[in-house]
Amino acid sequence: MTVDELVVEFALVRLDHPGLDLEEIAAMVVRRFGPEQALEFASRNLAARDELRGGAFETAVEYVLRTVLTLRDDPGDL
Repeated sequence: MTVDELVVEFALVRLDHPGLDLEEIAAMVVRRFGPEQALEFASRNLAARDELRGGAFETAVEYVLRTVLTLRDDPGDL
């Protein structure tokens, strides 16, 4: 999955659920993509943090949040 696809999915979920906070939206995105993609997100996040272990779901949610917030703040960072 590309970063662009992830951001589009995040935006669509946010449009469907405007009352949720960003972390809840990220959790919904991770659930929608399923366990294989959650592991991919988690592994990307752990690699970026230079860590070897972490809870898969929580780390995947953090990856989605970091990606979206990084793009929101400065699109040149990714």
